[in-house]
Amino acid sequence: MTEGITALSSSVLLLNRLYMAVRVISARRALTMLYTDLAEVISVDDGNYLSYDFGDWIEVSEAKRRFEPERYDWIRTVRFQVAVPKIVRLLAYDKVPSAQVKLNRRNLFARDHNCCQYCGKRYPTSELSLDHIVPRSQGGDNSWENIVCACVHCNVKKGGRTPAQAHLKLIARPRRPKRSPVLTIKFSDSKYASWKQFLDFAYWNVELK
Repeated sequence: MTEGITALSSSVLLLNRLYMAVRVISARRALTMLYTDLAEVISVDDGNYLSYDFGDWIEVSEAKRRFEPERYDWIRTVRFQVAVPKIVRLLAYDKVPSAQVKLNRRNLFARDHNCCQYCGKRYPTSELSLDHIVPRSQGGDNSWENIVCACVHCNVKKGGRTPAQAHLKLIARPRRPKRSPVLTIKFSDSKYASWKQFLDFAYWNVELK
């Protein structure tokens, strides 16, 4: 491929064989799965699901490039242009995805919208750190309810104290997300609107244990 490096990194929602959301993958990985017949494209048009294999999607991409190019990211090859699909479905994988959101840096930054939870200002990720509300030196644990984003200034001011001890106040009570906050950010973008029904399906239909 001669261009489209950014497009190759764009996000694609991966479904299992039962149409349940599994994870978000890169366009590069999605297209590899399509080319090797491990997955198919799922396109949502007026509430109807249409499926395409790799060859069919190349042909469909030609029509979409003429009539709705702004709706897609595009990858150019020597012979043709292909639209980056929004959703792909695995053809031979039906395991139910875990309903629990992983506690990691990416999800914590996404949950807090890159805002310091003490001063309320938004910062780039490189200028934020993670703060234990109750410091580990005072028995605080690694949990959704005890870790928040904090800017350097507020983190230094708080030090190894609780917010009350440092005369700081949280702008919101931290909670465990019901679904991945990264996914929530994605489908708030109109480009990923077709994701929502599959994420809602996964949320309401995962068996409770």
